[in-house]
Formats: sequence, structure tokens, C-alpha cells
Amino acid sequence: MAVKTDIEIAREAKKRPIQEIGARLGIEAEHLLPYGHDKAKVSQEFIKSLSGRPDGKLVLVTAINPTPAGEGKTTTTVGLGDGLNRIGKKAVICIREASLGPNFGMKGGAAGGGYAQVVPMEEMNLHFTGDFHAITSAHNLLSAMIDNHIYWGNQLDIDARRVVWRRVMDMNDRALRDIVVNLGGVANGFPRQTGFDITVASEVMAILCLSNDLDDLQKRLGDIVVAYTRSKAPVYARDLKADGAMTVLLKDAMQPNLVQTLENNPAFVHGGPFANIAHGCNSVIATKTALKLGEYVVTEAGFGADLGAEKFFDIKCRKAGLKPSAAVIVATVRAMKMNGGVAKADLGAENVEAVQKGCPNLGRHIANVKSFGVPVVVAINHFYSDTDAEIAAVKAYVAEQGAEAILCKHWAQGSAGIEDLARKVVQLAESGVSEFAPLYPDDMGLFQKVETIAKRIYHADAVIADKSIRDQLKAWEAAGYGHLPICMAKTQYSFTTDPNVRGAPTGHTVPVREVRLSAGAGFIVVICGEIMTMPGLPKVPSAEVIRLNEAGHVEGLF
Repeated sequence: MAVKTDIEIAREAKKRPIQEIGARLGIEAEHLLPYGHDKAKVSQEFIKSLSGRPDGKLVLVTAINPTPAGEGKTTTTVGLGDGLNRIGKKAVICIREASLGPNFGMKGGAAGGGYAQVVPMEEMNLHFTGDFHAITSAHNLLSAMIDNHIYWGNQLDIDARRVVWRRVMDMNDRALRDIVVNLGGVANGFPRQTGFDITVASEVMAILCLSNDLDDLQKRLGDIVVAYTRSKAPVYARDLKADGAMTVLLKDAMQPNLVQTLENNPAFVHGGPFANIAHGCNSVIATKTALKLGEYVVTEAGFGADLGAEKFFDIKCRKAGLKPSAAVIVATVRAMKMNGGVAKADLGAENVEAVQKGCPNLGRHIANVKSFGVPVVVAINHFYSDTDAEIAAVKAYVAEQGAEAILCKHWAQGSAGIEDLARKVVQLAESGVSEFAPLYPDDMGLFQKVETIAKRIYHADAVIADKSIRDQLKAWEAAGYGHLPICMAKTQYSFTTDPNVRGAPTGHTVPVREVRLSAGAGFIVVICGEIMTMPGLPKVPSAEVIRLNEAGHVEGLF
């Protein structure tokens, strides 16, 4: 029997009107701004009315370092939310929105997979409710106001060589990474070098996802450092009087989007900061709203636990005052074999020895998440090719690490295939054993924070940074930014900065190439290795096979 694609399964979903989904959470129709029949934004007025309610329990879904074999973190997030509802808990799912660029590039679209998906799939992977377009417009309005200010006399004495605010677009286009603007003579301004990043790498995206309300949003937008003067003093977005207009553009984008799973359970899909260059989590406002409305909130963080979970704990939870009750680490037998040295083409054959050899990567993530004081369970995302012996090997290894691994079949069976994990999560969350604490205190020095992450999470021996980078960090401390958390930007494929080093390496060094101040978002970006903030398209992009069929349906969007 042919296996249905994700989009075929999503298209067969028996969706309920979005007002009905909202009613299950106690959101009256008047507080839903509908976008069609199956998606809506929740009003700021309703969100403010929830402030006195107690919070539900927050569950983080994270994963091992991603491999080409696939892990299924979002699929497990959605499946667990459905599973918790199945066993009688009022659970809400919170995930990120998809970026257009990767959808038409290598990744394709999806919001989960198989029978653990959020719908409407096509709209969520295309324009959805327009949030990313609003972020792109707000970002580029600020870009335009910078060049316009310089053109009309430069009252702020901006050094055109020290404009640090680039432009963005929500598409993969390597030709725009480095460009020259203002060519064409006096009428067009003063030529200078700049470039484009992808929208999800914009600081505006990170700000929207960390802001508590519209007032907080405008303050953070005003705090953005866009350039430096000839005397090297910072120039802020509020100096250009851009923060008010940017907030107006983001007014609707700030409201969380409510959709549903295939099993008609509520899901907030809101925001999508880059998991490398930013913190890789959905919005604070969506998560906090969900916590007021549900007994359980299941959310995810980008990439493996060394990036995603660390940033979720040290940036999002620290800034938003969140206290997670439990964490799930997603792994697959296939990924364990790949970490154990098996080529992708050979993953279908049983190889217990390779599974055992690859498990230390999972073990490192278990220990790391536990170090934040959060209880952990491992979800083995099931593939048809997994054998009983291979599954048993993973379970035995995880037991040796003082945790439990549970086989999950939500991809094929929906909530029925993940009940065991749901019950274990409830047991951990309701045991009250979580003693969550961030990895480092606010008042630790910035370089010491970098070293703490590198040594305790990546198990590196040292951090290598030029004197200029260390001096820059000291200058930011002197300017009052020393309390900010660190946002590490490195490869997601390894604990090291080399994407080809798998497993659980020790004895390596972490070279710091560049540091950036995200004063509005409220963190310091530390770039290690080669990190692209504007991806390119692959030789054969997904865009080549995405089309409308005779029935008017989208094909090729996974």
C-alpha cells in the first residue's frame, strides 16, 4: 500500500471552524480575528484579560543534533499535544511559523508529519496570516529611514561606513548577501556596502517573539542599534523616530495565530526566529497565552538541544519568567546509526552495534538538559525500518543515563501511538521535581557566559577569540549591556563548530568569528564558524516541483 504524503493527509483533514477551536479554550468569537474559516488571530484585549489566571505546565520538546536521517521534533511536538488531549488533559501546542525561503529551497514545507500535523498546511507554509511580510516591511522601513536620514543632511552624524542594519526578505537569494546601495548619482544618495538577510534572521523577528505586548514591542524596537556615529556613539531606531511606525506595521502580527491539529486540538503558530542567529522559539505572547488557557502547553525549540534547548532556557525562559516542568528529547534509531558511522543509504539494514556507538550524542543531550534542573524523557520517533533489537539498544542506553526512552508511533497512528509518552510527561510534570534554573547568572561577564556555554553544553576545552572581540564585549559591558544573555550562532549538526563531527566530542575548541549586539531583542549574538544569515537555493530547489494541479491544489509542498 502506498504511503500518503504529508500534504495528502493534511488535505483530507476534517477541520472544525476556528470559532469552535477557540471556544474549547474559552475564547469567544468576538475575540477571534478570522483569516478564512480555519485560522484566526487572538485579540490583544482578550490576552490582557487573562493576566490573573494561573499558568498550566510547560513542556519543551527538543532533539539530538539533526542528521539527514531526520528526527521529527515538530511531528513529536504535535503528536504529544494530541496525545495529552487523548488522555484527558487540556493541552495546547505552540510552534513556529515556516519561512518561505526554505520551503522553496531544500526543506520543503510541513508543520509536523504523517498523522501528527497542524493544518491548514498549505497556508501555513505560504503566506499564512502575513506575519512575516509585516516583519519584512517593518525591518525595511527602518532601513529606508536610515538612508533617508543620511540623504537629508545626516543630523545624527551617522557614519555611513558603520551602518549595521541590513535589509531582509523572506526568500533564499545568495545574490543579495553583499550588495552596494545608493548607486546612480547625487539624487539617489551616498553609495555604501550592505546586504540582505532572510527575514527570520531579522532582529525585528526576535523582538516580536520576545515582547510581552505592544508597549514592550515599541520599546524594544526603539532600542535597536542601527548604526554608529563618526565618534562611534550608537544610533538607535528611536533616534530616527522609526519605532512608532514599525509598531503600527506589526500591530496585527503581534497577535498569536490559532489553528488546529488533524485531531482538532488547538495550536498556536506564531513567530519564527532563526535557530542559529537568534533564539529559535515561537513567541512569548503565544506561549504565555496558551499557559493561561490550557493545563499543558507543548512547545519546541529549533535544532538540537545544544542550540534550541539552551536558548529556550537561557534566553526565552529567563526573559519571560517561564518555568518548564518537563522536557522531551526526540531521537530516532536511524539517527543513532548515522551518528555511529552508517551511511544514509545503509540505514535500512539492522545494525545494533552502530546504534550503540551513536547513542553518546543522545546521552550528552540528556545530561545537558538535566543540568538545567528539568526532568527528561526520550521519545524514540518510530520508523518502519526500526528493529526490536535496535529499539531495545536505545532504551537500554537511556536507562543507563537515568532516564526512560519511550517508543512513539504518532506519525503513523496519531495520538493513539503516543499515549505512553503523554502519560510519562504528565508523571514528570506533576511530580514537582523540576528545579529549573538558567545555566549562568545575569551578572556574569559576557565572555565568561560564552565560555560557560562552550564548556558545559558543548564540552569544549576553550573558546578562542581575538582581542578585538574581547574588547568589544568589554565595551558593551561598560555601556550597560553586560546583563544580556548570550545567543550562540554555530552549526546545528555538531557539538563542535565543524558540522562533520558527530557523536559526543570532547577536547575541541570554539572559535568566535564575530559578535553582534541585538539590543532590542536583548541578547548578544556570538558567531562561531560559518553561519549564513541569507541562505542560497540548492542546485535543484523545491520550487521546481511546486505547482497547482488541475484541481487547483498545491503540489510539491511536501
